[in-house]
Amino acid sequence: MSESNTTSRPTRVRIAPSPTGDPHVGTAYIGLLNYVFAKQRGGQFILRIEDTDRTRFVSTSEQMIFDALKWVGLTWDEGPDVGGPFGPYRQSERTAIYREHVEILLANGTAYRSFETAEELEAMRQQQIAAKTPPRYNGAARHLSQEQIDAYLAEGRPYTVRLKVPLEGSTTFRDELRGDITFEHTNVDDQVLMKSDGFPTYHLANVVDDHLMGITDVIRAEEWISSTPKHILLYKAFGWEMPKFWHMPLLRNADKSKISKRKNPVSLNFYRDSGYLAPAVLNYLGLMGGGMPQLTEQEIVSRGINTKETDIFTLPEMLEKYDFARISLGGPVFDLVKLKWLNGEYLRKLSPEAFFSAMRETIFSDAYLQSIIPLVQARLETLGQIGDLADFLFRDNVMPPENVWLPKKRESAETLAFVGEQLTALEAATWDKDSIEGELKKLGEAKGWSVKENFMLLRAIVSGSATSPPLVESMVVFGKARTLDRMRRFLAFQKLPKRN
Repeated sequence: MSESNTTSRPTRVRIAPSPTGDPHVGTAYIGLLNYVFAKQRGGQFILRIEDTDRTRFVSTSEQMIFDALKWVGLTWDEGPDVGGPFGPYRQSERTAIYREHVEILLANGTAYRSFETAEELEAMRQQQIAAKTPPRYNGAARHLSQEQIDAYLAEGRPYTVRLKVPLEGSTTFRDELRGDITFEHTNVDDQVLMKSDGFPTYHLANVVDDHLMGITDVIRAEEWISSTPKHILLYKAFGWEMPKFWHMPLLRNADKSKISKRKNPVSLNFYRDSGYLAPAVLNYLGLMGGGMPQLTEQEIVSRGINTKETDIFTLPEMLEKYDFARISLGGPVFDLVKLKWLNGEYLRKLSPEAFFSAMRETIFSDAYLQSIIPLVQARLETLGQIGDLADFLFRDNVMPPENVWLPKKRESAETLAFVGEQLTALEAATWDKDSIEGELKKLGEAKGWSVKENFMLLRAIVSGSATSPPLVESMVVFGKARTLDRMRRFLAFQKLPKRN
């Protein structure tokens, strides 16, 4: 029998992004679906920040999440910035709550302490790989006596807390889009619930927070299906009523792989800073996966409608017409060509005054223009020359010829490989002058590229020219999302078959 929520409660849903970098289009996609679900049912939409992964935490990311979601048109009823009756809404501020709940699991025997070191766990993993068995924790700490546990605790030995998954049987749960899904317990590992640093993993914090915040429906991406049996076992261990689970189809690249920054811009900041209109982006996300009604061919012909026009709708129209029963489980392709077309439709419908306002808010904003002036002022003799120096900061696409980007003593293949490494280094960099320069110089030293070669190559990619205003300062002004996208476009273009 599948596990599901059978009690009627006021609808409460949430999104719970992690502040580990730029806000992701996937967050807005799942956020939109949660928002629509809640508002159609007179319910509440909650924003929670899952910031327990301190190794990947980015201090500026939380505010970027708030700003990007508000830009795209989403608002929430409860959250870290607006408060609410079930706070705090940052998981890092709820660690005492998680520790209390871990003690409940330890006391009722559904969890146990595990004292292995990282080196011991790695040795275990290597042995399993050598034996060609799936790498997973072997459950050794399940068999520790209370005397052994007490002795280890008295020593101050670090430990994690793991979920004690039943050794036999299975867990079945109902997915509201797919029906019953069953996982054999032999395929579910003893998940770490509390790390040795005292912070919970996603699995524990997610379940505890969803229960304490009264979440009735968990609407999330389908990549979490395999984790759901662990969450079901946790609900059972606590004796709590379960929410309903809805696992949405993942956004896909054109090749049907999971959407990734290497094949599509995934940062909401990129779309905002590149001059996409927020209603167009929200409209496009609303098309992903179905849900909106589709006219029949007969209706389209009889009403004289352009088929593309049926893809254009507002958020109020989505609230009125969206039906979760229509969602298609085939992965929706995030098609940048279609998004550009849709954005163009929105642009063309603007009045000249609204168009001017949109330009002044983004591409020609005071803040952006003022940030460019220090880069070019000392190099100009007339104001009209600003385009000669800074056009790359306004252009959507820049593609330098090979004689500009290829260093004289380097081969094309090794140079493109180095660009890929530059991209990886910059993806991890804090976006300021010192951090960017530091990452690039460190990479150059490791790979045997001189500072001149390193920076001239990147200058050519970013500006399209061998000369430009100061490179790193220009990258800071242009922004991380757009700079990295320009580098990815460059690499993708170089992979295309060359025309004679």
